[in-house]
Amino acid sequence: MKNGHGTTNTSDAIDFAVIGAGIAGASTAWRLAQAGHSVALLDRDEPASAAGSSHGSARILRYGYADPLYARLLAEAETGWAELETAHGSPLITRTGCVDAGEGHDTTRLAEVFTETGVEHTLFSPEEAASRFGDRFAFGTEALWHPRAGVLDAQSTVHAMVRAAVEHSATLLTGWEVASVTRRGAGYLITAADGRALSVRHVVVAAGGWLPRLLGGLGLPTSFTRALPAFEVRQESAFHFPYREEPAEPWPTSIHMIEGMIVYTLPGGRDAGYRGQKVAEFNGGPVIGDASRQDGRITSEHRQRIVDYVGTFLPGLVPEPYAETTCLFTNTPDEDFVIDTHESITVVSACSGHGGKFAPLLGTLAAGLATGERDVPARFRPSR
Repeated sequence: MKNGHGTTNTSDAIDFAVIGAGIAGASTAWRLAQAGHSVALLDRDEPASAAGSSHGSARILRYGYADPLYARLLAEAETGWAELETAHGSPLITRTGCVDAGEGHDTTRLAEVFTETGVEHTLFSPEEAASRFGDRFAFGTEALWHPRAGVLDAQSTVHAMVRAAVEHSATLLTGWEVASVTRRGAGYLITAADGRALSVRHVVVAAGGWLPRLLGGLGLPTSFTRALPAFEVRQESAFHFPYREEPAEPWPTSIHMIEGMIVYTLPGGRDAGYRGQKVAEFNGGPVIGDASRQDGRITSEHRQRIVDYVGTFLPGLVPEPYAETTCLFTNTPDEDFVIDTHESITVVSACSGHGGKFAPLLGTLAAGLATGERDVPARFRPSR
């Protein structure tokens, strides 16, 4: 086999095909190849494509999980981030700190989890928060500050993991749209939309917003697919607002929970010229079914909703967006990840807009389950 669009020799089955070269798929391919397995990483477009969920330079890395499971997993992911940044040769994370606030946010509980897991933090009263952050955030409630949080470069993270996988002899096949996966002997035949085929022993499906479209073509028994949660794919909108004054230090990220609305903000990175803050509403976009139905449109109503929010709560920004974009969120009802397996097909969905920060660990978990060398938290295996 060879890197790129070339035809693939199907006479000798390889160990693993990983479908999807976003964060979850790239991480899994890296870990499988690192362990010495022969791996093909397939993507309908290219790694970190804009048609998926892992593109762009700005995603939040934060520790604010009231759920101790995710808090522990994030601590475990730190080792992988250090490993990946060393392999990449430069930082993938910019540490800016994060402010968690709002009437709907249980910052006291988060502070307790931080204490339990050893995350440095300070819980500010409303008056202290206004004194510390009032030139940037006007939340009016107590605020939880943790300086270790920051912004991860999703696109560079994917490229770093793909490069590490290829250096361990994985093959990257781009422009490879999977049409079907069928049993063939002890393994599987993966057929592309253009007729190309690949023989493999194991399949890992990490297709993000394309997963609902693919599930029916994997030959999985209904007993398995019915146990999976409903995957809800949304087309989310994000807006970039300019700073009123050039900041002397990086702006923190923020999570603000108010009635009927969760808004997150973060420095926009190179996506919008480092000129301002990226602002978006969590699950504020329309449900679209699967990634094939995205149209990149942003409604004037949604734009105005965010402009009004910025004008009320973010005094350090000019409430006039200078750039905007859409992206995909693939949600489960309880926001848990899905890392589950049937025979030699493993399904991976790092769901609900919070998978990126676990990037190096997702591959460790998925590869461990796919090879049988490690199990994953029971909550991630609905078929059980």
